[in-house]
Amino acid sequence: MSIENIRQFIKEKAEQFGAKTDNEFNKPYVERNNTGQEALKDNGAYFGFIHPEEEASGPFHDFSLTIFPNDQNKPWLVCLGIGSSGFKNDYELATYPGLRRLFSKLTDERGFCKSDFSDIETSLPKSITGSLDLQHIKNTIKTYTKVLPACQIVDNPESEEGKKIIAAFVGGYAKLRDWPSNKDHRKAVSEALEPFLKTETIDETEEIKFLLNERKYIVLQGPPGTGKTRTAKKVADKIGAKTFFTQFHAETSYSDFIYGIRPDTENQELRYKENLGSFSEALKYAVNHENEKVILIIDEINRANLSNVLGPVFYLFEHKMDVANVEIEIAPNFKVTKLPNNFFVIATMNTADRSLAVVDFALRRRFAWYSLIPKAIQQSELQSPSKFFKEDFSRIQEIFDWYASSTELNLQPGQGYFIADTEEEMKNRIRYEIFPLIKEYLQEGLLRNAKEEFNNYFSTRINLSLFE
Repeated sequence: MSIENIRQFIKEKAEQFGAKTDNEFNKPYVERNNTGQEALKDNGAYFGFIHPEEEASGPFHDFSLTIFPNDQNKPWLVCLGIGSSGFKNDYELATYPGLRRLFSKLTDERGFCKSDFSDIETSLPKSITGSLDLQHIKNTIKTYTKVLPACQIVDNPESEEGKKIIAAFVGGYAKLRDWPSNKDHRKAVSEALEPFLKTETIDETEEIKFLLNERKYIVLQGPPGTGKTRTAKKVADKIGAKTFFTQFHAETSYSDFIYGIRPDTENQELRYKENLGSFSEALKYAVNHENEKVILIIDEINRANLSNVLGPVFYLFEHKMDVANVEIEIAPNFKVTKLPNNFFVIATMNTADRSLAVVDFALRRRFAWYSLIPKAIQQSELQSPSKFFKEDFSRIQEIFDWYASSTELNLQPGQGYFIADTEEEMKNRIRYEIFPLIKEYLQEGLLRNAKEEFNNYFSTRINLSLFE
């Protein structure tokens, strides 16, 4: 296996990805190459790229693209590394969740990716340091064990599969160093990363349908615009169920949902009449139509005080109740010991609404939780003249993916925000819906690292600044 061939390969890839090597005053990287015979003999050879402000030899700082080769036809190790001198310019970059997310997708069971890229104290796991595939460079790995946040074993770097892995690591380093400066560069990086970033196409409706049959009571959770309510109705239609619908709010009470009394406004004298809540109506229908599936959809389940709304009915939400020896009164002359087998509940919960009630662990145990995340829509899924503005969706998604913490990902506007009939309608949607939403997030101290990226997007797209 030729080290020189792979050196040339990664330099060509770097140039395709936007690294301008002909500018001596603004170099995109400094190449390190320690692959002489002595280094190869001692199994200490390496080559790759380091931060452009570093020197060509000696200890260095910050992120590097490092490859540990050999001339024995044995596996190589391709790494995102950190200089032994630690961080100088890249510490903030190391804290970005998107960097770890990206490289975690470039590694498999024969690789490793740290959970914290700013960590230069934790050593590599035994799966790497003790790997039989890497015994020929074990001393080298031991030397750099604390400063290799991501690495991947490559059996044959000159094979198609080997070059694909190496190109992806170079592509990841290109994103890290912000090399791409035009559409061709970005396309080349995307093509190098695409085989590793592909997500399995899932029929969510089928998955939820299966989960509903298995668990009976489920919550669809996700950011606004991800189609939670629409999906719930779609599942109900798909299984041919009789559907009951209610939406919770801060003032929803037990008498609204289960049973209560209300003034009879049709009489001149003050009288009261009983009121069956949406739960009781759906349950009664299920009891009286045992051969028909019944689904109660509870929209925005966490907008209400659930303990007050559910009361003793909370006990009944056990999808496998082995011993049903407690009778719960739902309404006068209507008592049950368990919910019937043909009765199902689909609730929805907006994960972006931070002002809502916290769902307690007891309720979480009784429901299955299915997450809906923002995803691109194919044009064929929409009715004309509606269009899905993929470029806007992708740009917002890219910012969230790179800068948002795991919790902040729950704030990303869903695909519903990016459906419009015309360009003008889409601009208005950005101006009056997405822009105020992101501005509110930033004012609350969320997504701070992304503020300039968001500002650049809005300034370019709708000529509005977040900081005016």
